[in-house]
Amino acid sequence: MRKIIVSEFITLDGVIEAPGGKETNHPHEGWQTGYRSPEAGKYKMDELASVDSLLLGKTTFEAFAAYWPGQTGAEFADPINQMPKYVVSRSLQKVAWNNSHILRDVAKDVAALKNSEGGNILVYGSATLVRALLHHDLIDELRLMVYPLSIGGGLRLFDDSRELKKFVLKHSHVADGVLILEYQPIV
Repeated sequence: MRKIIVSEFITLDGVIEAPGGKETNHPHEGWQTGYRSPEAGKYKMDELASVDSLLLGKTTFEAFAAYWPGQTGAEFADPINQMPKYVVSRSLQKVAWNNSHILRDVAKDVAALKNSEGGNILVYGSATLVRALLHHDLIDELRLMVYPLSIGGGLRLFDDSRELKKFVLKHSHVADGVLILEYQPIV
């Protein structure tokens, strides 16, 4: 069985929205860019190299599809462009980005993908999708890069569903002031 690994940039106040820039119309867009480091960059490249496909929500998929096809580079862009990409959406009718596929139902289609042959699956961003994956207990690992700042509001990874989810810390380390936490859900 494949593992679904969720990877998020997150602030101290739990916001994941607009870490790199123009993803959303957030007044503090690009908050993550001031903390880039070789160590964190290596962590992200190693993370991508450890999977063979991406699973994305519609908004993240559309942002990626608008950017990555025009990029090249053996460590990050080329693998992203070549590997299978799965987008969970009820409204998309077709996808043009190389090797992309539409999934309609989180509980049914993502569970089937997880039970298929292949390597691990990585989820970037995609807050709405991640909440659904958490609800259906489909996440095997949650990786949070916690940035030492608060931006006062925005899209949060965990909503007010009041659903109890427990995790065990698998690994942690600090990369230039950014706390990297790897958790496994306790189901």
